[in-house]
Amino acid sequence: MKKKYIGGVMLLTMMLILLAGCGADKTGNEAAATPEPKESSTVKPTETPGKNKEQVVNVFTARHYDVDSQLYDAFTKKTGIKVNEIKGTAEELVERLKREGESTEADLFVTVDGGVLNYAKQNNVLQPIQSDTIINNVPEQWRDKDNNWVGIATRARVIVYAKDRVKPEQLSTYEDLASDKWKGKVLVRSSSSLYNQSLLASFIDLNGEQQAEEWAKGIVTNLARNPEGGDRDQAKAIAAKIGDVAIMNTYYVGQMLNSKDAEEVKVAENIGVFFPNQDTTGTHLNISGVGMTQHSKNKENAIKLVEFITGEEGQSLLTQGSFEFPVNKAAKKPDLLNTWGEFKTQQIDFAKLGDHNKKATEILNKVGWK
Repeated sequence: MKKKYIGGVMLLTMMLILLAGCGADKTGNEAAATPEPKESSTVKPTETPGKNKEQVVNVFTARHYDVDSQLYDAFTKKTGIKVNEIKGTAEELVERLKREGESTEADLFVTVDGGVLNYAKQNNVLQPIQSDTIINNVPEQWRDKDNNWVGIATRARVIVYAKDRVKPEQLSTYEDLASDKWKGKVLVRSSSSLYNQSLLASFIDLNGEQQAEEWAKGIVTNLARNPEGGDRDQAKAIAAKIGDVAIMNTYYVGQMLNSKDAEEVKVAENIGVFFPNQDTTGTHLNISGVGMTQHSKNKENAIKLVEFITGEEGQSLLTQGSFEFPVNKAAKKPDLLNTWGEFKTQQIDFAKLGDHNKKATEILNKVGWK
């Protein structure tokens, strides 16, 4: 009897072990004996769907500046929201937004030039940015009338001159650069430059097509050499005594003065900056701006980023790194910009730069501005 009893216990034990083995899945993990409570597989009323999803904002940008990436990094450190940059030309990015439609991952579109920003608006790839903070950060003159885009920085296109050969009192207006006294002394980049196209577009808007064409023809007549290179190259040509005056954007001067290239610093130290047309129509100013895409999927994060960029902290970081002028007056500007002081600017609708671009390009080609 004792042996039968022990044998029975052992048999029962083996059966229990086998049954336990049947309750394990193929990976060796323990299978649940009963279903999980229903509420654990649903979102509780106090939870937000996607709460644990990585917070991002995707930026389509035609601005390829290191300072922009630094700005985005500062935003991420402050908020935990990651910024993904997708770079390209403005035209490429607008066409991509049109092609992708509702499937696009882009939340913001960033570019330079008021005409280009208006082009994006006209192609219905932007939507109004709704934020009282942004409206308070950016004065009306730097915003689209429908808030489809807002400015983040401005740049002036000025006359730069050789300090050892030209006195500031010899300079006055853009128009004067087309006079005989500057024959063989003017330097400027090519007609394919959007900066030059928009400058001429502003003249078309202010003075009419005929005067704009006469000015462009006069500049071609007075060129020290055929247009070549970027704005920095015009400054270097002044240093090489190829010409005495050049048309340049202000921020290049700041960047050259703070360059790691000793030669660039030396060039910049020997050129002066003159803001033309202070007694007439004012100095030409253009803008960098940002718009929210029509089909943004991270709208709240996108607004937070624009609020940061246009706020005092973001604007100070931007102007200190790029030497552009901030749109927010609370920003701390580099000392160099303060030394230039206040200046009168053209009073035009930035959309007009785009409206007149085709005619400006036609004129540039007509007068032989290469």
